[in-house]
Amino acid sequence: MSNLISIRDLTKSYERGKQKVEVLHGLTLDIPKGDFVALMGPSGSGKTTLLNLIGGLDQPSSGEISIDGKRIDRFSSAELTRWRASNVGFVFQFYNLMPVLTAEGNVELPLLLTKLSAARRRENVAIALSVVGLAERAKHKPRELSGGQEQRVAIARAIVSDPTLLVCDEPTGDLDRKTADEILTLLQTLNREHGKTIVMVTHDPRAAEYAKRTLHLDKGQLAEQAAH
Repeated sequence: MSNLISIRDLTKSYERGKQKVEVLHGLTLDIPKGDFVALMGPSGSGKTTLLNLIGGLDQPSSGEISIDGKRIDRFSSAELTRWRASNVGFVFQFYNLMPVLTAEGNVELPLLLTKLSAARRRENVAIALSVVGLAERAKHKPRELSGGQEQRVAIARAIVSDPTLLVCDEPTGDLDRKTADEILTLLQTLNREHGKTIVMVTHDPRAAEYAKRTLHLDKGQLAEQAAH
């Protein structure tokens, strides 16, 4: 199976005052198309930094990141913005929904950056809400939804542009166990039945069990790799 994500000798440093703090040190990693990877590790190990680099939200200090054959580490910020809009869906711990918009209005937001017609946007929104099991809640605003339903809306928003890659940062961190399991089962379905490649940061070993394999980061480097 070909790799969707190919990372070579990746480093990321930040300036803190006069100090240079290196978060990732020469990291090399391949993630095949259709994989579902859980990234685990202690706080400050570089998990979210790596996720942000894979999702094109940040750029590396050195090294290479190729996604679907494209060297995104060479992109300008404008090119990255365009690339993210059509290739990556983001799911965060906090749902980041617009309170004034309905579920379908929130899901439609990423499509407003595209050239799709209004009719096609509505169609895509309806499909995404149906995939996450919320078709009947399309007209509800976030305050009329439970936490689990809000996260489903966020997932529908992440998949509405049919991205190849989903990056999830603690997607169940704010949910009770039962609801978390439902959301993780949904991610598993998106991976298995809809072919989405998923990279998920989690601190929860039970959440990681839903992935196909777990990668452990420690002090900015990959530790041993575990397959489920």
